Amino acid sequence: MDYLGDIQAFLPGVITAVAGLVVIVIESLKKESPLNFYVTIVSLAAALIVSVYSLGGELETAFSGMLVHGGPVAFGNMVILAGALFCVFISEDYLKGIGHYYGEIYALLLFATSGMLALAGSNNLITLFVGLETMSICLYVMAGLIKDEKAGAESALKYFLLGAFSTGFLLYGMALIYGATGTTSIPEIGAAASTGLLFLAGAALLMVGFLFKVSAVPFHMWTPDVYQGTPTSLTAYMATASKAGTFVAFILVLSRALPVMEGLNWQLVLSVIAVLTMVFGNIIALVQDNVKRMLAYSSVAHAGYALVGLSTGTFEGYNAVLYYLFAYTIMNIGAFGVIAYYERNKGLDFNQVQNLAGLGFKEPLMGVSLSVFLFSLAGIPPLVGFVGKYYVFAAAINAELVWLAVVGVLASAASVYYYLRVMVYLYFREEHQPITLFSPTLMYKGTIVVLALLTLYYGIEPVLPSTGLMEILSGFGGYDAAASLAP
Repeated sequence: MDYLGDIQAFLPGVITAVAGLVVIVIESLKKESPLNFYVTIVSLAAALIVSVYSLGGELETAFSGMLVHGGPVAFGNMVILAGALFCVFISEDYLKGIGHYYGEIYALLLFATSGMLALAGSNNLITLFVGLETMSICLYVMAGLIKDEKAGAESALKYFLLGAFSTGFLLYGMALIYGATGTTSIPEIGAAASTGLLFLAGAALLMVGFLFKVSAVPFHMWTPDVYQGTPTSLTAYMATASKAGTFVAFILVLSRALPVMEGLNWQLVLSVIAVLTMVFGNIIALVQDNVKRMLAYSSVAHAGYALVGLSTGTFEGYNAVLYYLFAYTIMNIGAFGVIAYYERNKGLDFNQVQNLAGLGFKEPLMGVSLSVFLFSLAGIPPLVGFVGKYYVFAAAINAELVWLAVVGVLASAASVYYYLRVMVYLYFREEHQPITLFSPTLMYKGTIVVLALLTLYYGIEPVLPSTGLMEILSGFGGYDAAASLAP
């Protein structure tokens, strides 16, 4: 084994894992040291730079074929790390404001990020499981951070129990696939795929585990309660970085371990789940008065849009999903960041949409930014959310899944109502009582502004499929499966 080369291949994950250990040591010496924040920021920024530097490379293997790196995996790593970095920027001020600032949060976030990076680069079912569980265990603890409130305890318990249940599905699926193929290597599984009952049952259970993690219907029931009970800045992390890592791993498994063959039409299964997820997520979001629950059901719907791209079974569809994850991360962290700002103020429950009445003029920067993020989530041009949905639906049409694209467009149109409803209260309703909003820190304001500008920039200057980013993501087509089987 080329240990130095392997470490270099997984350098972003190594950086975040080592930084997590450093934060633990610092925290043991001095509680809630400000040094924890700076170590986290520097490590995530360094890992992000390494991932960006790796974007131009082809997809290659490391650790004796256990991991892959470069190309689309590097892009997935970039989305995960960018999401984590933005969430850290908005977390310090928010968590201090709500009285739940703990130094070990940064260690949990770094370890969870390391698990996500391992998950996104998995080339073996064992690596996939280790990465998934490393991520999940940290998220379970983060979900129960507000342990002195019933909502926090309930969200952690529900997330843990249902997460353990889904892990059982995942492990049983892996065991059955191993029994059918005699290997845990993802490329080798694809070469030995069959329509035998053992393999089909294993593939179905494996997909159930993935669908739970991405909040697809009917495996989404944990999402609204967990999002509501978790501190809002950490909810943004759960909704974006973890979903990005899981979707990248899902793409790798679908494209290499589950080939389309007679008797194994997983495309139809994913298409049906995508329709259920888009329709159900949007319909339930329509009647939500709690903004965090509304965004939770919105994230369910957005998982459905991403599943449309997976349903195509084409490299164009997979690339579109990766770009959609990038767009979703930017606009969703921004939306949760503004909601966290309002929630930080005392006196009213600002998670209730009615209590946001008239606040758009109180802090114009936050009101305008939230409007930009919500318009983008609705898929209104010229914002990045529109471009992401365009790529996904165009891939479906090119794969002759016109009906699926039509359902997606209609579901997206329905979402405009509940996104605009928030803006109606911000700007067209009288405030209930005089409220003095606290002034956010420069770092908090700067993070929201950068996210809003990115949302606008990538909508006005979209990256076309034939140039730029999509050329980087074409690493899917350049993967040498035979090389990955070499010892």
